[in-house]
Amino acid sequence: MSTNIPSTDCRRKSQQLANHMWATQARIRQILLQAQAVALSVASVFMLYTALELFTNCKSPIVVVLSGSMEPGIRRGDLIFLSNYAPQKYENGDIIIYQVADEAIPIVHRVVQTHSGPESSSRFFLTKGDNNDVDDIPLYKGLERLESKHIVGKVRGIIPFVGYVSILVNESPRLRYGVFGVIGLLNILRT
Repeated sequence: MSTNIPSTDCRRKSQQLANHMWATQARIRQILLQAQAVALSVASVFMLYTALELFTNCKSPIVVVLSGSMEPGIRRGDLIFLSNYAPQKYENGDIIIYQVADEAIPIVHRVVQTHSGPESSSRFFLTKGDNNDVDDIPLYKGLERLESKHIVGKVRGIIPFVGYVSILVNESPRLRYGVFGVIGLLNILRT
């Protein structure tokens, strides 16, 4: 005589399958939540940076110093904060960041001379690194002096050595992959 009642073994396997499916769905949900948290973190950083750009009127409000040309005041690896509120107000002694002729890396140097142009609104600048023997004319790519349009911003603050993390990660591919690997591993282990 046959019955339609499932056997105990069949019910156990059905329950195991349901538990496995539930655990898989929970893992997928957890991974999606982690991805969402990472995406929100990245978006928040971009939004804060954009807000800082608007607040400082500067396309690069935070810069890492890559050379020792401004030592001892500003060292390689220092993190500097910029603003560009009044481009016509730069004076001798101001530390500025400038970029000419589509150079990839802007330069942090001090204004050593200012000149007024034939029009009252035009000003020209000569810069020099504190640790350099000569002015920056050879860096100007054929220009005699910098114009206001070349100035990215004026240095407003410095945090010493914080930028070394960025320098090390950019100069050492192994370290870069190691840092990203550790961050990824910590993110996975956090769950």
